[in-house]
Amino acid sequence: MFGKLMTAGAVALVFATAANAETFEIQMLNRGETGAMVFEPAFVKAAVGDTINFVATDKGHNAETLKGMFPEGAEGFKGKISKDLSVTLDQEGLYGVKCAPHYLMGMVAMIQVGAPTNLDEAAAVKQKGKAKDQFKSLFGQVEP
Repeated sequence: MFGKLMTAGAVALVFATAANAETFEIQMLNRGETGAMVFEPAFVKAAVGDTINFVATDKGHNAETLKGMFPEGAEGFKGKISKDLSVTLDQEGLYGVKCAPHYLMGMVAMIQVGAPTNLDEAAAVKQKGKAKDQFKSLFGQVEP
């Protein structure tokens, strides 16, 4: 009987979490308020269970996690060029995101889900081109 009560409690917690989940929209743009070839917003603070919708506002872009820049135990993601992508994040930590065709031009984003549990690992990933400067700015927005 105790096991059934625990199971019912766990189910209630899942439904409560899902009911409180938020959805964020990140646009993939040729030109935005912050320049050319950008994700807007480029930094999102989310919670476990929240969904991120990457919107292909302009064609020729995708959204994908960078190797070494997502929490251990989490699955990376890779969207198709010119297609919207919806991702529900179930692990706490930092997720580094790039547009593969425009990465060297600095088209990157960061999503913080809860506490930045993988901050050191994510910060240690070597970046190239303008992405290096963009990530320096994005890491400056990370909250403990």
